[in-house]
Amino acid sequence: WGEARPGDGVVAEVTAGGGLGLAHARVVERLGPVGDPRTISLVSIAEHGIPMAFPPAALREAEAAGPAPLDGRDDLRGIPLVTIDGVDARDFDDAVWAVPDDDPRNPGGWRLLVAVADVAWYVRPGSALDRSAAERGNSVYFPDRVVPMLPEALSNGWCSLKPGEDRPCLAVWIRIDRDGAKRHHRFVRGLMRSAARLTYEQVQQAADGRPDAVTRPLRDAVIAPLYGAFRALLQARARRGTLDLDVPERQVVLGEDGRVAAIVPRPRLDSHRLIEEFMIAANVAAAEALEHKRAPAMYRIHDAPDPAKVEALREFLDSLGLRLARGQVIKPALFTRILDRAARTPYAAMVNELVLRTQAQAAYSPENIGHFGLALRRYCHFTSPIRRYADLLVHRSLIGAYGLGPDGLTPDQAAALAEIGAAISATERRAMAAERDAVDRYTAAHLADKVGTIFGARVSGVTRFGLFVRLDESGADGLMPIGTLPADFYRHEEHRHALVGQRWGRVYALGEPVQVRLVEAHPVTGSLLFHLVEGEASAAGPAPPRQASPVSAGREGARPRRPAGAGSKGAARTRPRGPSRRRRS
Repeated sequence: WGEARPGDGVVAEVTAGGGLGLAHARVVERLGPVGDPRTISLVSIAEHGIPMAFPPAALREAEAAGPAPLDGRDDLRGIPLVTIDGVDARDFDDAVWAVPDDDPRNPGGWRLLVAVADVAWYVRPGSALDRSAAERGNSVYFPDRVVPMLPEALSNGWCSLKPGEDRPCLAVWIRIDRDGAKRHHRFVRGLMRSAARLTYEQVQQAADGRPDAVTRPLRDAVIAPLYGAFRALLQARARRGTLDLDVPERQVVLGEDGRVAAIVPRPRLDSHRLIEEFMIAANVAAAEALEHKRAPAMYRIHDAPDPAKVEALREFLDSLGLRLARGQVIKPALFTRILDRAARTPYAAMVNELVLRTQAQAAYSPENIGHFGLALRRYCHFTSPIRRYADLLVHRSLIGAYGLGPDGLTPDQAAALAEIGAAISATERRAMAAERDAVDRYTAAHLADKVGTIFGARVSGVTRFGLFVRLDESGADGLMPIGTLPADFYRHEEHRHALVGQRWGRVYALGEPVQVRLVEAHPVTGSLLFHLVEGEASAAGPAPPRQASPVSAGREGARPRRPAGAGSKGAARTRPRGPSRRRRS
């Protein structure tokens, strides 16, 4: 057992079967006391096999890094580029600037500059750092820590665009017209010096007329032009007809002791959207530039929804009186119109949830099929090479295509892009699952002393064995087994996403508000168990009209974990960074 003690979380290897008795296991690693909040993320890291320690050779290469010279680079140090990130961010990999275009041929237009950390300068193809980054695929963000793709000497050091420090960058100049349409772009390798490290909240408050000491001198010269260009980019987004889903995210707020102080909805500010639009513009420019140069590219692809899922959604919408005619070409704007119509009905949350589940998952591939959710024909990830290997590959391809240095994409890497794309798509899914599980565990730990408390909630998933509910206050998800519902024989009407009582006619449908009592909270597994508070359910509320269905289910009291898709995040929405940066469009 080594240092492991009773009550510790451990990683164990099963060594032999125990016949009819218990199996035998050997403790491989001690994670820490189960009651210690620092153990929570370690459990998720171990469960999903996320590598934490870097190979010694990679650490040596990172420690040997130093400042990049100006030689052959554009000097961008006189431009007041700023980073805008979450309050707890340390890996600043993009900076932005905008100014009204003074070209008389582009009245009302804007010039944008997006500068991105030049990770390719420090992480050379085939190096130990490169092999380690490819294996990890991406950084993984937990409420209490980050498992970085690159050692901290780079991720929080030489690659991070810290204010007042010279940093190498790969930057793109973009010219847009007054309506946000791109007229020109140009990539350069440069040396920049960030004018300020700003947070989303700081920037938003400055834009709203409440600047602080840091943003006051930047408000008119830097922040106001950023918002002007942002408004133009929003017009272009609206014309494309993107899919804009309302997907609430939980933010775990930790106290100084590392324990959960609160679970709150993550705020969604215009400053978040501003950065997202600038990043999308730069990502599109990268994809178009590589395509124009006929260079290899690692595209960020997002397929159209599966026709069978669209048909299931159509049947459900018909039952709500929200007609989705057959034969229509499925475009993102079609779903947005559905959401707009549903917003004026009691079914808004329910329809939003189902539209989300209809979407495909985004991935990486050298074969371009476009990005459905963003309504773009070509799209790459370019703006986050500190934390995503895909972006580093795109940087290398741009460097090679434009002759910006000897450290471009190698022929071997170009030939292996399909294999690499599959691998980093898998590591991204692994990271998302680990992050989600950690938040679930922190949430369960936070609610463990609130067993017996009654909460307002909504039905977030319907299965034959019960209902999943999401608490209004914190967004926490848990199971309400069918055996705990008021006595009846419940039929699972899958196409309606509802449980229907055959005797008394009670209907529990997706999106329906309910009052629930927390009866169990398990921090180790992250699971929550609820019981319905009888008499408080809105069974006569916004449940869809009943229709006959051949699908049936009896009463069961099992407590399985939430099935995939019963509330998981989709990939069509551009996301905010979290805990400091989580853009997964």
